[in-house]
Parts: sequence; structure tokens; C-alpha cells
Amino acid sequence: MSAAISMPVQAVDHHQTAEHAVIDVVATKAALTASPGRSDEDKARDASRKPAEVLAYLGLKPGDTLLDLIASGGWYSVAAAIATGPEGKVYAQNPAAALQLRDGAYEKEITERLAANNLPQIEQLNSEIADLGVPDDSIDVALTALNFHDVYNGFGAPAAIGMLMAVKAKLKPGGVLGLIDHVGDPDGDNKAAHRIDPALAVAAAEAAGFEVERNDALLAGTNDDHTKNVFDPATRGKTDRFLLKLVKSE
Repeated sequence: MSAAISMPVQAVDHHQTAEHAVIDVVATKAALTASPGRSDEDKARDASRKPAEVLAYLGLKPGDTLLDLIASGGWYSVAAAIATGPEGKVYAQNPAAALQLRDGAYEKEITERLAANNLPQIEQLNSEIADLGVPDDSIDVALTALNFHDVYNGFGAPAAIGMLMAVKAKLKPGGVLGLIDHVGDPDGDNKAAHRIDPALAVAAAEAAGFEVERNDALLAGTNDDHTKNVFDPATRGKTDRFLLKLVKSE
């Protein structure tokens, strides 16, 4: 594993205008905690998922447009909408296959979560990755959380690279794609464990033409055995997760 990258403390310079300042982590965490539409269960996930820190690391600014790729139940879509604020925009994208999983559980979950939070800056996109339904060069930050391993393990490296290239086309020059996934053992059965070797993700991102920064420290888990299935009760919610910051060249 490569050396971990320490996350810099993000603080808003009050001499900067909001449109040029990365979100303030402390203020965003407070807003997420205070949000009346978020359930106690959703708020409890903040401790391990660290949405304010992740979005600041990716460079999200108030008013930015964010694409939550394969949003599933929309947990991150809501967090991102609160972070970018009412002047921003969040696309909560799901392909048909995701909405059909578990007898439509994710479709029900995202519908209920978005109704409870009533954030007009969120727009649902029921679209395929090959035809996302947003203009090219229009997205400031994209994010996909715990999805990349399924694409890579299920369909191979070419499909995974194609997915990254499809998202890159939608990013503005200098835009960022954040990729979060479970750390897998390079010699393990990562398909069965629902994990991926981070080095494979880095190689795919570089093949897609991104500049890659890898962070192993921000979402480190608790005594994670990288060979275990992420849904094992002893492992679930405690996995080591790596974060890639993928930058589209200017």
C-alpha cells in the first residue's frame, strides 16, 4: 500500500468569497447534524463516512454542481446537497440495475430519503452511465462510493475504465471525481469479498486519463482484515476504505 496522504485542515478564509472557498468542514458537520430531514441512523453514519471531510478534500465549494454516481439510496446525495447549499446542484444518478436490486429496495430508499429531506437542489437522474443525461464539462465534483469494485470485478478493467471516462467527459476542466471503495488484498478473492486492490483502481484511473491522488488515511477502518467479506457482521461498517481524488486536466 502506498504511503497515506494526510488530509489538510480546510478552513474558509473570510476574505474569500463563498464561490471560491472550499466548504468549511466544521460548519458543514454542524449543518449535517442539525438537518431536520436526516434520520438519526443517517447522522450516525457520519462518524465513519466523514462526508464533510471527504467533500472538502475533493475541493467542493458552496454553489458547486455535484454528480453522485450510482447514488443507490441517496445518503451521499443528501449530504452533498447540504454541503454545497441551496445555490448548488446535486444529481443523484442511478442506472436501472441499481434501482432493481433487492426487489427495488434502493429505489424505495432514495424516494423516501429525498422526500424526507426536501432539498430542491437535488435532481434524480435515472440514467445509464453511458448516457448520464448531463452536459459535458458541466460538473464540478463527481463522487462514487463503494461501487467501483462491482464494475471492475463484474465486467473487467475495460468496463471500469470506460465508466471513468464517461464521468470525466462530464467534469469541467480541473473538475474532480472522488472514488471511495473497500480495500482488498492484492492476492485475495476480491470479487467474493466485495473489495478491490487500490492499485487496480489507480491503474484504471490513470488509463482513463486522470491525475490521481490517493488517500488511505481519511477513511481507515478498525482492524480490518482485507480478505473478509464487507458484509460480514464483524466487518460491516469497519472496513478500510481508500479515497482517490481524480482530477481532469485543465
